[in-house]
Amino acid sequence: MKPIMPRTNIARSTLTSVFIAVFLLCSSISFANPIADFKMVGKAKLEVLFWDVYRSELYTPSGTFEAKIFPQALKIHYLRNIKSKDLIERTDEEWQKLGISATQTAPWLEQLTAIWPDIKKGDELLLLVDQQHRSRFYFNNDIIGEIEDTDFGFNFLRIWLDEKSSYPDLQRQLIGENK
Repeated sequence: MKPIMPRTNIARSTLTSVFIAVFLLCSSISFANPIADFKMVGKAKLEVLFWDVYRSELYTPSGTFEAKIFPQALKIHYLRNIKSKDLIERTDEEWQKLGISATQTAPWLEQLTAIWPDIKKGDELLLLVDQQHRSRFYFNNDIIGEIEDTDFGFNFLRIWLDEKSSYPDLQRQLIGENK
């Protein structure tokens, strides 16, 4: 014979299960889309010669771009496989072109080496720079690393958003000048 549980225990058990399910659902939603409340500023596709490299999108809470107003988020959807070491080398080259000192970028490159995986066609990498200028990287919606240096996010985004960017058409599209 099965013991009969008092109704209060059944109600408490059911309520606890519902609470846990709602908590887990809400937790996964907030991690699944860290920019759910943001609006797109602009988007662009990088093509080099005959190859499509990636599609990029810039987001802010207002949907407008101001270089030093945060939060900002840059999402990159890759259209080809790229090794993480190649991403690191390219990032270093772009910082050099922007005149950012190797002394400043060396620790960032070391951190990026530890954070970034190899990229496969279809992968997404998202950088979210928050109001306190902390930078979080997401890979296919999962957080993969954070850089606390408050100068990093602005200088990383300069690769795409600075007037001296290597790809001025892409820069103008991302900041919403060519909507």
